[in-house]
Amino acid sequence: MESRQASSIFEALSSDVRLDVFRLLVKNAPSGLVAGDIAKAMDIPSTNLSFHLKALVQSGLVSVEREGRFLRYRASIPLMLDVIAYLTAECCSDNPECCRAFRAESDVDARFLPTR
Repeated sequence: MESRQASSIFEALSSDVRLDVFRLLVKNAPSGLVAGDIAKAMDIPSTNLSFHLKALVQSGLVSVEREGRFLRYRASIPLMLDVIAYLTAECCSDNPECCRAFRAESDVDARFLPTR
């Protein structure tokens, strides 16, 4: 992943609403949700939601597919994992002892952390 792509993704997630929408779509992966269900779950007017979904789609974090008269949105789990890998790729400058200490301090389930 290049810095420019990462910056675009971080910009898309910089809104509380977009971050919450993305997390909702991650929770509902791989099937995703139609726009109306997202609006209902988030208690957001459709016009506001459309603005936020457009930014997420442009970043590549979310894809959209037409289903009849509905639009189904899905989180790009592979891209999300690429972002996590991008952020952690150079963790602790290859100092495994330091990384182990940070893992021990973290509240993140060890299954989701790199094994370096």
